[in-house]
Amino acid sequence: MATRQRRASAIATKRSPVQRFDRVKTTPRPKETSGQLTSSHAQALIAELVGTFALTFVAAGSSVVAHVSAGKMSEAAALIAPGLLVMTLIYTLGDVSGAHINPAVTLAFSLRGVFPWRSAFVYWLAQFVGAILAALLLRGLFGVVAQVGVTRPMGGLTQAFVMEIVATFLLVLVILGTADGSRLVGHNAGIAVGGVIALGGLLAGPISGASLNPARSLGPALAMGSLDNLWIYLLAPCLGATVAVGIIWLTRGAPPRNEAETATGDGTMGRS
Repeated sequence: MATRQRRASAIATKRSPVQRFDRVKTTPRPKETSGQLTSSHAQALIAELVGTFALTFVAAGSSVVAHVSAGKMSEAAALIAPGLLVMTLIYTLGDVSGAHINPAVTLAFSLRGVFPWRSAFVYWLAQFVGAILAALLLRGLFGVVAQVGVTRPMGGLTQAFVMEIVATFLLVLVILGTADGSRLVGHNAGIAVGGVIALGGLLAGPISGASLNPARSLGPALAMGSLDNLWIYLLAPCLGATVAVGIIWLTRGAPPRNEAETATGDGTMGRS
């Protein structure tokens, strides 16, 4: 009898690593409180602020640098530069905040139902603050050269308004169309989005200045106190984004699950 007890004790001590691991108590992840700003939320807002700051600094700063350098930066390069930056920011900040860096994109995701409206408002605040800081830095560095990159219609107001609608429509259509990470495009979404921004710059730049982004236009306009045509660049991108959402609903239907993860980076803001 004693021999059997010793054998049973030996078997108990020779449990597999998996069995022993199962006995280890793990600390459960703390639940996020609705409406409470967590560290993940703060990281997402910082990412949006920094991303929009960088985009505005490059987009508005390109025209400033082109003027300061006496034409060493071509107009085409200045129009393509924002697209290249956005492409890199998607890979850099996409898993943190979704890399909206554009109030029109945030609006589109919210209309699509994959990004909560209460989070959209704080995203817009972070984006506008980032753009304003970038414009103020440009003015501090270069004064009023090239009006700190203020976007202005090059032709008629109607032409500029429609071009901003169409260009933003194409941008948001591509963003929503590539938001499903399980599709073939996968991690190459940044290339598609950056490419359509560069294309929009080349197409709409000579007509409207190719803003496609309310924050990018608001920052320099406030820094210069030039608000006369600002309404075009606040309203037109939002209209273009809204039309794009409607087309996506007609062509793709309800959003898949992982579209919300794309919109929020890791899904954190969607749980706020």
